[in-house]
Amino acid sequence: MRILVTGGAGYIGSHAVMFFLSRGHDVWVYDNLSMGHRAAVPAERLLVGDLAEAARLDNAFVMHRIEAVVHFAAFAFVGESVKEPAKYYQNNLVNTLQLLDACRRHKVTRFVFSSTCATYGVPLKVPITEDEKQQPINPYGNTKLAVEWALADFAAAYQWGYAALRYFNASGASPDGTIGEDHDPETHLIPLVIQAALGLRPAIEIFGTDYPTPDGTCIRDYIHVDDLAEAHLLALEALQPGKELKYNLGTGHGYSVREVIRVVEEVSGRKVPVKESPRRPGDPPVLVAASEKAQRELGWKPRYADLRPIIETAWNWHRTHPKGYDD
Repeated sequence: MRILVTGGAGYIGSHAVMFFLSRGHDVWVYDNLSMGHRAAVPAERLLVGDLAEAARLDNAFVMHRIEAVVHFAAFAFVGESVKEPAKYYQNNLVNTLQLLDACRRHKVTRFVFSSTCATYGVPLKVPITEDEKQQPINPYGNTKLAVEWALADFAAAYQWGYAALRYFNASGASPDGTIGEDHDPETHLIPLVIQAALGLRPAIEIFGTDYPTPDGTCIRDYIHVDDLAEAHLLALEALQPGKELKYNLGTGHGYSVREVIRVVEEVSGRKVPVKESPRRPGDPPVLVAASEKAQRELGWKPRYADLRPIIETAWNWHRTHPKGYDD
């Protein structure tokens, strides 16, 4: 299949690209490199461009005879989205609409969307199923949900098949250590803890120690990026005209902030300095996925079912790439 991967030089996108290529697909990466890295993808597969550039986007569809799109390109910092909603609505929603219109113009009817559990806001029950009411509590979640609505409308009008994959905490790195996580600024817990273990930051800050959880810290569901990559390909292969797929992607098991710190200490053999701080507004105590629907309908099953092997791959990447891609 000839696949255009937008945002394919980013963290999750680059792992998906490598997975798709390993399965024999003809993959093209479309990325403006504002957050992504040239070194994360094969140079001969990279098309540098912005989704706002309609002519450049059209050229990518025509030159490479694109048959399907997997869309990762988005800003994803929750706190920033609250402070700069205009930036998020322009990039995550308006630019995605530009992409959807390019798909319509070039008769591409298979589309997989990188959505998020942030569309659920503060869930009423955990584990979270796909039937949970979507009521985001920040502009980032709002923009992702708005794209899901747009996809549903496009699918109904133009007989598209699409998948909205709502995943939880993406984590880990390629087992061979060639690609991994490199954000600036870094906001994800596991790399932050590893950086503290490596002495690259003074301490890991725990925001809230009085949550109604066994050790008082927030609990999250960590899913390995390679498992996410496989789910995207399985969803793409399952699409048919008019077919609508919506799946949560997680392991179904949550780990607290203190548990993540403990496992990093075990894997690294180093003590992690900790600073305890008050809660952050809007952090739910527990976010854990119910992903049985994806497992049942797609035949998908996370290979990294436990936290330790996920952290082992992340540690291997950060230990050998303390400055990330250094680009």
